Amino acid sequence: MYFQQAESTDLILISAFIDFADPVDNAAPRLRHAFGQAREVLVARQLADVRPLLDALQAAAQQGRWCVGYLRYEAAPAFDSALRVQAPDGPLAWFAVYDEALPWPQGTGLGAEAACIEWTETCPRPVFDAAVGHIQAAIAAGELYQVNFTAPLAGAWQAPPAADAPLALFAALQRAQPGGYAAFIDTGSASSIDEGQVLSVSPELFFDWQSISSSSASGGGGDILARPMKGTALRGDTPQADAAQAAALRASPKERAENVMIVDLLRNDISRIAEPFSVQVPALFQTEALPSVWQMTSDVRARTRVGTSLADVFGALFPCGSVTGAPKVRAMQMIQAEEAGPRGVYCGAIGVVRPGGPDAGIRATFNVPIRTVTVNAGQLRCGIGSGITSSAAPDAEWQEWRAKRKFLERASQPFDLLETLALEGGQLRHAAEHLARLAGAAAHFGCPWNAVQVENCLHELAQAHSQGLWRVRLLLGAQGQARAQAFAMDASPARVRLQLADRPMLNAHGEFVRFKTTRRAHYDAFTPLAAGVFDTVLWNESQEITECTRGSIAMLISGRWVTPPLPCGLLPGVGRALALRDGRLSEAVVRLDQVPRVQEWAFVNSLRGWIAAEMVPTDRLGCADLPD
Repeated sequence: MYFQQAESTDLILISAFIDFADPVDNAAPRLRHAFGQAREVLVARQLADVRPLLDALQAAAQQGRWCVGYLRYEAAPAFDSALRVQAPDGPLAWFAVYDEALPWPQGTGLGAEAACIEWTETCPRPVFDAAVGHIQAAIAAGELYQVNFTAPLAGAWQAPPAADAPLALFAALQRAQPGGYAAFIDTGSASSIDEGQVLSVSPELFFDWQSISSSSASGGGGDILARPMKGTALRGDTPQADAAQAAALRASPKERAENVMIVDLLRNDISRIAEPFSVQVPALFQTEALPSVWQMTSDVRARTRVGTSLADVFGALFPCGSVTGAPKVRAMQMIQAEEAGPRGVYCGAIGVVRPGGPDAGIRATFNVPIRTVTVNAGQLRCGIGSGITSSAAPDAEWQEWRAKRKFLERASQPFDLLETLALEGGQLRHAAEHLARLAGAAAHFGCPWNAVQVENCLHELAQAHSQGLWRVRLLLGAQGQARAQAFAMDASPARVRLQLADRPMLNAHGEFVRFKTTRRAHYDAFTPLAAGVFDTVLWNESQEITECTRGSIAMLISGRWVTPPLPCGLLPGVGRALALRDGRLSEAVVRLDQVPRVQEWAFVNSLRGWIAAEMVPTDRLGCADLPD
């Protein structure tokens, strides 16, 4: 792919992007660079070539050059023949060497809309359960403490992809999983040999190593920081629930034990290259908020010995214990036995080696490639996994896998944020409430928010439709661009008919329910087909009433109008919020078997207001008392 640099008419071929946080200083600027034509490409296809390649990287960096690339998980036996892996499906190590780092470009490729991708599980639930059983049997036999079990998701483009589709997907992945240690590597743009593209938005630091030249006053050595990520909890549906989830993760004996196992493994690994008594754990059980999950991290620091090389660092640490288990040798044997194929770049290492000089040290920063997609010959792959311990419950681990893949689902199906407003006589109804909700959605999804630009967009539309009644569709794109359309709207009916859904809506607590977007397949699946039915009343897997597909639901029970609370899984409707504020509604959980006690129904949203409703009769409900 090509980009045009500012103040230049030349098109520059870009083969890699690095967007890394500073692991040591949170306040420091991110390391954000593009890289053009490589000076040379170093590839190791045999185990014997891996260490010499790393030595060549260190030499290139000491000559003032930048090195960007990866090691596959299957490179592990190059450092210890006891580490068992599957046969590799690509080069064990691949690095491009560059004379210079370019500014992060503002070209159109990074803002392009990602294509739609369909992801398929390659590990069915019975296979997953069997693997967990085998691992836990080995743990019970005293063979090991923990195994990180993984499987790939297979992706397929839903339409022929454009040439820049991988780069557009990388940008979408960054929006879905911001921060961390992101890298895009296009091997075909760096050399004549195309090994595919790597799109990593990993939040996990493998290591950050700052070496010191042996000619310096301190006599050589260096500082190393590892930050293993182990321990996971779902994000909460509300700020209060979210904080409670983070607190529960920090306090969980299971998650803390899992984290400590890997911290101890990393301490042992790092001690192999550390000065005596320099290994420290200054931060333990820290929680990091990712879009779909909370993750627990800990810091392990040390002073590396004089004469330590980049190959020595990898020899001591690779692969990271957080993606193997403990003890590492036995855990990797189980991984080889239980996983169906090679992991590839996933769970290996992706990073950058920054230039030093003949009399200066280098700095190497590598991520652990979780949340990483590879594209090769049109095929997409993304690994998902979790740590299995003696106390791991298969259902909980399976749900953790599903939570971890949400970033991928968000990035693979482009969408806009959506608000629907009524415009009557040139006046927008409840505009302030809708814009506040839209701003909250923008913050959640990481979309740029410019209130003035959004308000101007609505103002221009209102001026152009100063007469009559209109339905306004306000959209906010991933890049923060606002656009609005107006559609003629009839007056609301005095009364409507509703039907009860014939099945629960899955993932009622997902982000595409809690926030209004153009991704509405989960609602469209319940669109009424019978003549004269206005909307469908939905319910969740706990058999709790939630909402309608286009608005909120209100129910009169024992003389009191109630609506389901947000934790049941529903959109925080503007009309619903206004009715709660005015005292017309109160919140109460209503289960399916309590539906026969509903005396009256109403459909509520800000577009249509409060509409009296009646339920299409159904004979599949029982009756129970509504709790006070």
